[in-house]
Amino acid sequence: MEKKVLAKLEKCYSVAPLQYKGEPHFLVAAEKHDRCILFDAQGSEVSTVWEGPGGVMTMVQVPGTDGQFLATHEFYSPNDSAKARIVLAAPKGNEWSVRTIADLPFVHRFDILEKGGRRYLIACTLKSGHEHKDDWSHPGKVYAAELPEDLSPYDEGNQLPLQPIKEGVLKNHGYYRVMENGEPSALVCGENGVFRFYPPKAPGGDWVEEQLLDTPASDATMIDLDGDGKKELIVMSPFHGDTLRIYKQEKETWQAVYEYPEKLKFLHAIWSGSLMGRPTAVIGHRQGARRLLAFTYEDGAYRFKTLDEDRGPANAYGCQVGGKDILLACNRETDEVAMYYNF
Repeated sequence: MEKKVLAKLEKCYSVAPLQYKGEPHFLVAAEKHDRCILFDAQGSEVSTVWEGPGGVMTMVQVPGTDGQFLATHEFYSPNDSAKARIVLAAPKGNEWSVRTIADLPFVHRFDILEKGGRRYLIACTLKSGHEHKDDWSHPGKVYAAELPEDLSPYDEGNQLPLQPIKEGVLKNHGYYRVMENGEPSALVCGENGVFRFYPPKAPGGDWVEEQLLDTPASDATMIDLDGDGKKELIVMSPFHGDTLRIYKQEKETWQAVYEYPEKLKFLHAIWSGSLMGRPTAVIGHRQGARRLLAFTYEDGAYRFKTLDEDRGPANAYGCQVGGKDILLACNRETDEVAMYYNF
């Protein structure tokens, strides 16, 4: 395996793909006060999308556009996110326009899901307010809205209306998009457990909610690691926790079938997909050994491989470019944007 450091970015946090000018690109942005960088598929810097303000937890391309994407701004920490919002970034020649389309205090994760020819925004707030530092007495919510194809009417003065579809999610931290049989769903994790949301089956319909676990969880993903045709559920517990488990569904319940043998302090980065020619889950943690780990299923057992250590990854994203696997990591604790390849 080879590694290339693409940039030094203070408290780099969020990474996302972006199709731009007909070519695959990547976005990386900072948790604190630093810029958002656009890279090409080879990892070369193309442009600065914005210099600040930072606080970027999530970035998602608007489907069908050439370079437009939504992002969170000013989510700096659980104690400093009352001004958090969702912004729309769009290329304008060699520059970028950035404007608010929804003020949503404490918005941490969001996504755009497509179903039945329509687009839906789902957004998760870590909490709903606080009276003092480390106050969790106002649980977070899950919001949704149908997302029009034309977002040009929306700005700070005419915002996209969002409606809560679930309330009372304490420490509402984790989000992951799951595709199954061509249909999207959303994993949402909190102190209450792991939930799965399905977009409306018809315009104007209701979202469907399913609870998978009641175990406190920070983040989760789903992937068929063992090749039996059913996805495993990979869960970090509890909030910013240290325990990694793999669950399999047994009839109506999910049962733990594997637990990583050590405690992984401040689990945070999570991604799953094809890597090294096999289904893989990538996990990273931000304290202790600060490793980036790859989990697979081989010879009848779940196995792991250390990809990097003492880097402190906050988020990771993997894909194929030109037939080659690459993995990008925002190594937050070392201010390092890294690309891994030639596994």
